[in-house]
Amino acid sequence: MTDNRIPPPFAGDERAMLNNWLEWHRGTLAVKCDGLSEEQLRERSAPPSALSLLGLVRHMAHVERSWFRRVLNGEDLPKLWDKDRDNDADFKEVDTASAKEAFDTWQEEIRLARAISDAKPLDAVGDRNGQDCTHRWILIHLIEEYARHNGHADLLRERIDGVTGE
Repeated sequence: MTDNRIPPPFAGDERAMLNNWLEWHRGTLAVKCDGLSEEQLRERSAPPSALSLLGLVRHMAHVERSWFRRVLNGEDLPKLWDKDRDNDADFKEVDTASAKEAFDTWQEEIRLARAISDAKPLDAVGDRNGQDCTHRWILIHLIEEYARHNGHADLLRERIDGVTGE
């Protein structure tokens, strides 16, 4: 695995700490997927789970889009991967999904999320189903979401080829 992540600093202001931890976790998922074939990225964890590394990448593209673009920025966008039809489509429908498309979409959603985040104060408020949701909360939630799924990615990667690491 190629690991070009920059560890978050031990000290800094709130925004820098939140951004650095989010970038660390984004990079961690990329590291966990590095060097694997499309078939390996599609490998499921264990029946009956639909969990795969490709599913995680697709899911996190959806998460980035939903929280930054839809909630924080108020954009009226469809959900990715036909999740309006099946909320778990990002995980379930990887057998014929393109890894390139998933990674390209994920990276584009990250790029757009960074731009939105950079332009808004931490106290900016978005709307999530009629409830106020701050930018700060979204950043913390994304860190938590990535951290949880990176734990899944650790187990998936070890199952696929025995590779472990932070």
